[in-house]
Amino acid sequence: MFTERTPRVAAARQLTRRAGRERAGRFLVEGAQAVREALRYGQVHEVFVTETAAARNADWLSIVDVPVSTVTDKAADGLSETVTPQGIVAVCELLDVSLDEALAGARLVAVLVGVSDPGNAGTVTRVADAAGASAVVFAGDTVDPHNGKCVRASTGSVFHLPLSRARNTTAVFDACRAAGLRLVAADGYATKDLTEADLSEPTAWVFGSEAHGLDDEILTGVDEAVKVPIYGKAESLNLAAAAAVCLYATAILAAGR
Repeated sequence: MFTERTPRVAAARQLTRRAGRERAGRFLVEGAQAVREALRYGQVHEVFVTETAAARNADWLSIVDVPVSTVTDKAADGLSETVTPQGIVAVCELLDVSLDEALAGARLVAVLVGVSDPGNAGTVTRVADAAGASAVVFAGDTVDPHNGKCVRASTGSVFHLPLSRARNTTAVFDACRAAGLRLVAADGYATKDLTEADLSEPTAWVFGSEAHGLDDEILTGVDEAVKVPIYGKAESLNLAAAAAVCLYATAILAAGR
């Protein structure tokens, strides 16, 4: 049984940090559901599992075609970023692809700009997947999509559609336009609301952080900015809710054509 000092476990523990992930080209996926999705759609190198988790998931762990290594509870805790570890972790290849690959043939894309909260980024990835988006682009100073909380919040959606990262937001916008996408920003202060938006063309929805939104430089770089109308007394919607409304507005319109 592997312990926290076993070299393979120690190497995997480095993947809980962004620098370690970038250096190794790998990341961790935690929890039975996420590991199953990784095995189905991702490139998994190894699975670490406690005796308890192995017994609980014996029906499918017994037939996987990658190494499955039993670890102590302490070793599993060191690989976990949750308060209550599930005792099963997979080591996977990084998922992000080039902008050109992510945008090839795209008709609906979510672009996250400066979104620092991994839970929000992961949930928007899940929403984009559910709405049938072609890709999610992490632009500018946005959280790493391989962050443990981001992966968990996506509930496996990080494996279902292309992810791309680029520090230069202008380059992202240029690539979207080159791919035939119209850039529409979700902005709570926009003068035009969603019901007036032109969503007839392939669209790249641009979303900013929940705390700060999109700055003026970003807003001047898009083709249109719209707000989600608030009909009740709520002050605003959170990022994931707003993204769901916007992405589905485009998806439903496309489905009806």
